[in-house]
Amino acid sequence: MEETIKTTAQQYENQSVGNIADLQKVSTDLKVETKTGTNEKGDTFVYKTVNVEGNEYRVPMSVIRSLKAILEDNPNLQYFKVRKSGQGMDTTYTVIPLQ
Repeated sequence: MEETIKTTAQQYENQSVGNIADLQKVSTDLKVETKTGTNEKGDTFVYKTVNVEGNEYRVPMSVIRSLKAILEDNPNLQYFKVRKSGQGMDTTYTVIPLQ
């Protein structure tokens, strides 16, 4: 069957990236991927993502830094969650260890 613009549009799924704070529980064993993107000025930037059930979630470097400190005291930590507050440049992330 020949693909048309109509069938392409009907099959289209937006490839948006969520935020790790959207997840209720995050495993410390999730594989991390490094991706690149382009901002509105055309500048290229690098960011980290994890894939959960076929969906991508961005992992801010501040979460990685906080998790590193937690793992120094608790190297056997298996799960955590992330609480996000603020927005834009004032966004902060709090990493909360889970049992």
